[in-house]
Amino acid sequence: MKDNTIVKEAWGSRLGLILAMAGNAVGLGNFLRFPVQAVQNGGGAFIIPYLICFLVMGIPLLLIEWSTGRYGGKSNNHSTPYIMDSMGKGKIWKYVGVFGIFTNVAVVAYYTYIESWTLSYVLHSILGTFEGMSQSEVARFFEDYIDIGKSTLGIPYEAVVFYVLVLALNVFILSKGLGGIEKVAKIGMPLLILFGVLLSIKGLSLGESGQSEQFPDASAWDGLNFLWTPQFDSLTNPKVWLAAAGQIFFTLSVGMGTIQCYAAYIKPKEDIALNAVSAGFMNEFVEVVLGSSIVIPIAAGYLGLDWVMENAGFGMAFQTMPFLFQQWGEIAAAFAGVFWFGLLFFAGITSSLAMGTPWMGFMKDEFGWNKNQGAWSFGALALVMGLPTVLFYQYGVFDEYDYWAGTVSLVVFALLESILFSWVFGINKGWREINEGSDIYIPNFYKFIIKYVTPLLLLLVFVSALITPENNDWALSLQGLGEGQAWQLDNSSIIRQISHFGLKEQLALDLPGSLKLEIENKIFYSNLARTLLVGLFLFISLLVYLSQKKRQKEGRTTS
Repeated sequence: MKDNTIVKEAWGSRLGLILAMAGNAVGLGNFLRFPVQAVQNGGGAFIIPYLICFLVMGIPLLLIEWSTGRYGGKSNNHSTPYIMDSMGKGKIWKYVGVFGIFTNVAVVAYYTYIESWTLSYVLHSILGTFEGMSQSEVARFFEDYIDIGKSTLGIPYEAVVFYVLVLALNVFILSKGLGGIEKVAKIGMPLLILFGVLLSIKGLSLGESGQSEQFPDASAWDGLNFLWTPQFDSLTNPKVWLAAAGQIFFTLSVGMGTIQCYAAYIKPKEDIALNAVSAGFMNEFVEVVLGSSIVIPIAAGYLGLDWVMENAGFGMAFQTMPFLFQQWGEIAAAFAGVFWFGLLFFAGITSSLAMGTPWMGFMKDEFGWNKNQGAWSFGALALVMGLPTVLFYQYGVFDEYDYWAGTVSLVVFALLESILFSWVFGINKGWREINEGSDIYIPNFYKFIIKYVTPLLLLLVFVSALITPENNDWALSLQGLGEGQAWQLDNSSIIRQISHFGLKEQLALDLPGSLKLEIENKIFYSNLARTLLVGLFLFISLLVYLSQKKRQKEGRTTS
């Protein structure tokens, strides 16, 4: 007899649901990716396009995903293949819904690796490992940590050990069901905000006190002014718009399938409009207010804005911040390290826990698996997919996963689900679904935005990524096209990424044998990563096909 435990499962409280949803959105990207994107796209020049994208793409996608999730949950569907199948006629939609499981398994495979870095750095902060290290020594420490052949604690395969430990912790919490996720959210989110506020106060109060002989012009205020001085010329820069749209996807966790699966467990008359907006704005507070008040101001306060602009990158959190904390004294540095890397850990785990729910919901609904079976099978699948990102990190497997599963897949799925919601399911039905049980009034102009503006923007984002022009110079390329010149693709475009065009260009050069071997290895491991990702997508598609046959045999409704 089929166990219906998970079908009856529900969130314990509205606060727990909102915190869990916010935890799903609030992740490493809020504190690591957002500041870097802002710096690389002109600081204040980034803010206006970013906020506009939040309002015309972020909020609409949140409303779409919350409402589709609740709609699917009314029919006891808790995963995107059959949530989407319930909204559109034709078998194709359930296979489009495969993205909502595939993306989460693929992303959690490497995302938990970053979580393991943060947990390791919390330990090293407590042990005082970074005390007395120079900036270059702190940077080398990170390189040693990710090198499988080295160890910072004397533990063989240290990076693998921490990775498996963090993945096992995720799986253990997932095995407790929504209750386990809700408890972590209720503890993790307040601690995350507390740690963020404490570090932000330090960033905001640092001023010019961090100046040194090497950086006499260093000022935290320069970092803040750079981030918060709007530049209206950015409104005509397609590159900045593309970066802003990409950050909205990354930060809100839209286009992944996790929001739909969380929303599938809420009550039929639950106010999804208020919940969606609350979770969205909580995420924006954490990202825009806290995320912009820590890394960039503190780094600018000691190293100067020019240094930050030249060196801004994802690795700053691990290769620079521990050194900067040492400037505050031994005890303060230990606390700051625990706060900073603890903040990143809680941001990471509240997001990675959400990534397990689509797989668990699908396996429960379609094959009757219980919470333990669903959680540990998810962990096993993530481990198989994730170990290559740990073992071959330096060969680019991690980056391939992040690009195809963590970026391209999100845009494709969000575009297709917005078309399904507005044009197949129907915007009138969709609008009623959004407003059913609502305690707040969603302005009617959002109906127009959801139907026309959001899909068009998503299409533009995808096409822009597909055919990115050389040097990302859209104005020059469009001008050349008008004059009859051929469109020159940039190596970062999806079309050239598929063919390894940039790497093959390098191979054609007269390079030393060691460099050629390095490039050949990168192409080999890149293809390995893509093979694993394609294999994962096909495997989940096969499960969906088998579940469809099972439903037909049991007489359950399916397209």
